Amino acid sequence: MSIELLKDYPYLYETHLHTSQASACARYTGAEMAKSCRKAGYTGIIVTDHNWGGNTAVNRMMPWRMWVNEFVKGYEDAAKMGKRIGLDVFFGYEAGFRGTEFLIYGLGKEFMLGHPELKTATVQEQFHLVHEGGGMVVHAHPFREESYIPEVRLFPEYVDGVEGINATHSNHRSTAHNDPVYDDRAIAYAKEHGFFMTAGSDIHSTDLLGGGMAFRRRLESVQDFIAALKGGEDYVLTNGDKWFTKYGEMIR
Repeated sequence: MSIELLKDYPYLYETHLHTSQASACARYTGAEMAKSCRKAGYTGIIVTDHNWGGNTAVNRMMPWRMWVNEFVKGYEDAAKMGKRIGLDVFFGYEAGFRGTEFLIYGLGKEFMLGHPELKTATVQEQFHLVHEGGGMVVHAHPFREESYIPEVRLFPEYVDGVEGINATHSNHRSTAHNDPVYDDRAIAYAKEHGFFMTAGSDIHSTDLLGGGMAFRRRLESVQDFIAALKGGEDYVLTNGDKWFTKYGEMIR
């Protein structure tokens, strides 16, 4: 596929992407995902594999240091490929708490290695630890209903933002979790609490959906991504079919 970008927002980033090296539900390696995204027209990707509390592919019984070193391999492979082909690759992960999930941006491997307490942290403790590391917490697909999610649980005190657009909910090519009302509810929730919104595909294979966030400029790092969102910078959201303002209003 090839993504049709908006003229004023030519830099598109996939903010929710899984690799087979660290997510048991993913089908392709970080390098394969990077090549696919570059070919489709993405400027960059944020690798957000499932951590120990979610559908991780890494043995939870490993010692912490060994676990972290294995967990980041999908990102590291994507980053190596990204350097070769001109794709920005940033690190994140998706934290799971009995089906409720959060996208964690801005922590690095070294911070994780030095903070094994991340593994046993509550939602509240996670929020403070992530902020200590200079990161941010985004509630992923907060209103999704699936068998692995026992109930919708919201934590407005312990998130920085909300994933308002998840392409698996509303893109016409999606075969998973397909119900646009989940996004409608997420957008309304974000507006109610004044949260910034993100958009991503929640992609697990090279059969891309084209979702993500597009900016007027190229981002320099994951910290630059965080600063852009927290600083109120202009950007747009897409599910691969439709485009929205950062406030959730449809552009086209």
